[in-house]
Amino acid sequence: MKYLCLLLFTCLCFNGTALQAQMPAPKPMTWQDLMQLPTPPAGQRISYGPDSLQFGELRLPQGKGPFPVVVLVHGGCWLSQYNYQYMNYASEALTKAGYATWNLEFRRVGNSGGGWPGTFLDVAQGLDYIRKLAKKYPLNAKQVVVMGHSAGGHLALWAATRKSLPASSPLYVKNPLPLKGVVSLAGITDLAAYSAQNGSCNAAVEKLMGGLPAQVPHRYKEGSPMGRIPLKLPVRLLQGQRDPIVPVSQAESLAYYSSYSKYLVKMVLLPDGGHFDVVAPTSPVWSSVEQAVREVLGRK
Repeated sequence: MKYLCLLLFTCLCFNGTALQAQMPAPKPMTWQDLMQLPTPPAGQRISYGPDSLQFGELRLPQGKGPFPVVVLVHGGCWLSQYNYQYMNYASEALTKAGYATWNLEFRRVGNSGGGWPGTFLDVAQGLDYIRKLAKKYPLNAKQVVVMGHSAGGHLALWAATRKSLPASSPLYVKNPLPLKGVVSLAGITDLAAYSAQNGSCNAAVEKLMGGLPAQVPHRYKEGSPMGRIPLKLPVRLLQGQRDPIVPVSQAESLAYYSSYSKYLVKMVLLPDGGHFDVVAPTSPVWSSVEQAVREVLGRK
């Protein structure tokens, strides 16, 4: 009887493993899936500039602080049709995990003042506003991570390069807020390469920059992370292998260019991840997002 039970147990384990191996991987999350999640409570809306689109939503975790800050920069192909609200899911989840979050809105292509250079300058101004927020709220302005998704990943990565901009650049801002690190979620890292590919979001690069690379090369030099990173701060490039909007090559190119170990750039490939899994706290890959935040802050 003992040997019969052992044989039966072995067969069950083998069959279960075989069945699991035959099961298809879960489908990547879609925009529609993301929009069906329960709407998080609104954060505190605070203006960082005079324009109606220059604001952020601040969320604070429970406790006294001061809290490390995650600044969220939304995607949407840099276009006015897409706003910051879908990043509230990630913002709320990170706040529950113990981080203050500052979810930025900014002028985009189609908004007055959006595009080059306004979109870039709004993100820069919103980031630097952390200094003023820290005077009123329990924020640690020396522990700031910027996290961006898709086109917002481009802006987050670019924001980390601001200190190396020449004073003659229209994107130059004196004394930018130092960052502890960057978390790019399906971020667009190479504007020139991305604009050369087919797709509606790809076509938006020309609108953002006011021309193609051959027409305004200086803008691409100053506004694209590729060629401006590596930097001496931690960068995590989280990329879904099944992303239909931003190809894996975008993260791979920047990771390869920045491969020298002291620059702390690391690509995290998510085999079953799509474009929106990385901003959905209900997704199986969300733990990788929180881990990336801990790593760039120097925490385990």
